[in-house]
Amino acid sequence: MTGTPGTGSASDATLATILSELDENKAEDIVQIDLRGKTSIGDYMVVCSGRSTRQVAALAEKLIETLKSEHGILSKVEGKETGDWVLIDTGDVIVHIFRPEVREFYQLEKMWLPAGAALTS
Repeated sequence: MTGTPGTGSASDATLATILSELDENKAEDIVQIDLRGKTSIGDYMVVCSGRSTRQVAALAEKLIETLKSEHGILSKVEGKETGDWVLIDTGDVIVHIFRPEVREFYQLEKMWLPAGAALTS
């Protein structure tokens, strides 16, 4: 298991880059979910929206390039071709970028957020 946020772990640095990049590129309704102690699939999950298939694909492409150039991370990517829902797996952080309608349909955050936690969307 990796360190807690703010302790300088690789997953924290990756998460910070992801959140910054998504914010700079106008991703909407960004939600960060701490997965540590809940599952072995990663330390964090980030869920956000893009306004269109074009923006979803562009957000994913820019994020993939930034992770590669700044952290040397070659991410596994699914769904970039259609642009409805792109999954980016860095190993430590899993990013889901949705079109709003698709995000509403799947309601992925509800599966991972603690009971009673408020969504920021």
